[in-house]
Amino acid sequence: MVQFDEKIYFYLLAIIPVIVVLFVLQQIWKKRTQKKFAESALLKRLTPSKSNFKSVLKLLFFLLGITFLALGLVNPKIGTKLETVKREGVDIVFAVDVSKSMLAEDIAPNRLEKAKRLVSEIINQLASDRIGIIAYAGQAFPQLPITTDYGAAKMFLQNMNTDMLTSQGTAISEALELATTYYDDEEQTNRVLFIVSDGEDHSEGDTQKALDDAVSEGIRIFTIGVGKSKGAPIPLKRNGVVESLKKDAQGEVVITKLNEAILKEIAREGDGEYIDGSNTGEAVEHIKEILLKMDKTEFEAKQFAEFKDQFQWFLGAALLFLFLDIFILDKKTKWLKKLNLFNENHKEAA
Repeated sequence: MVQFDEKIYFYLLAIIPVIVVLFVLQQIWKKRTQKKFAESALLKRLTPSKSNFKSVLKLLFFLLGITFLALGLVNPKIGTKLETVKREGVDIVFAVDVSKSMLAEDIAPNRLEKAKRLVSEIINQLASDRIGIIAYAGQAFPQLPITTDYGAAKMFLQNMNTDMLTSQGTAISEALELATTYYDDEEQTNRVLFIVSDGEDHSEGDTQKALDDAVSEGIRIFTIGVGKSKGAPIPLKRNGVVESLKKDAQGEVVITKLNEAILKEIAREGDGEYIDGSNTGEAVEHIKEILLKMDKTEFEAKQFAEFKDQFQWFLGAALLFLFLDIFILDKKTKWLKKLNLFNENHKEAA
């Protein structure tokens, strides 16, 4: 496992394309200026030892030096010792609605981004709980199994979008059925499922049966509503630009509304609670209080206990390439000239 101490130094890599552009512009300017001074044949006679290749080589060494310097400052650490540790926590699964209705912008920036932010903020408040993620629309898909790796959870969460599932619609029953397979610890007394959705349910399956099965497995179901009751159209975008609004079979613009009633009913029958997700801070704080009141179950988890700094290797490589850039001259090297690796002698003869 690799960790990075100071990720902010990755921004140093942003200067590389800038340097490349400046180098290209400089080469164009030099050629234009030289043409004004003399013909190319005369310039070659005046500067016979000048190498065209070495300026590119020096640039390459300089860029490699900057790259390794940035990596050294970030200080990558490699896990060297894997230990089994005991933790106490709750098993939490997030079922996130990724149907097209989640693109509605009645809550900024849209329902799906709001849902992802809510889940991310909840994860930030967790300490030793295990988490899993399910994506669902017309069907449910296991996005991340139960884990203690919060970093991986956030990465998978951010990659969720409305195009990840080909089957559209909103099948809450599918999410409930998949959630019952997630909890792999039979001794876990607190199993929590958060359904984050606008509440639209086009399920052809038996939602009530799926709900009863989940409750019988000891799963407490909480629902988080995202969206507004007055509703909003569903924008269809390309490259961030709205091309049209989603329409039904009759050509009418579809207005999708937050269905609090079904979310409240699911939470009530699931021995949970409906939570309004409009205010992220208030919703997250309330969920934090709910989880703190739950009994924690002890479980074992593997984690890296020792990490070794690796910055010295990258800084050493950075110094090497920067020194090479400084000490390599633009003149041709005699022994390399004899080898004629870049066919420069042939060019001169021509």
